[in-house]
Amino acid sequence: MDSFNWQSAIGNVKMSSPASHALAWLFTCKLENVRGLFTTLKKIFFWNYARNTWQWDLLCVVILIFIFLTPKYWFANGERAQSTVHQSAVVKTLVLKPEGIVDERDKGHIEEQVKAMTGRTEFEVVAVRRVVDSNGRTRSFEVDIR
Repeated sequence: MDSFNWQSAIGNVKMSSPASHALAWLFTCKLENVRGLFTTLKKIFFWNYARNTWQWDLLCVVILIFIFLTPKYWFANGERAQSTVHQSAVVKTLVLKPEGIVDERDKGHIEEQVKAMTGRTEFEVVAVRRVVDSNGRTRSFEVDIR
């Protein structure tokens, strides 16, 4: 391929690749041509054509070609990974009788009753809620453990 010599304000530039010819066109073209190119690209990017024009039809055809002719392997790894950790911190909710428990802050008695009910020695009490009746008396305690 023959080289392209171009005289500019910068100096003498020697270009030999097709990309450099395109670059030379940008330097030598008139401002109106570049403005027209950018206006067209802006209209395509922002979809700035009326529905009854040939440009609208052409853009729709290009989108349909992309949809139906895109290789499946381009999107093969598009699935989101599933989380292996349970999203809720609560694994189980137990209902305890109020006997022997003074209030929600009585962790010692609550942990003893949970050990007796579940038979587990390793657990964590996440939350304790007092359940009251209409008279305000404590009916039970709901204990969330994991």
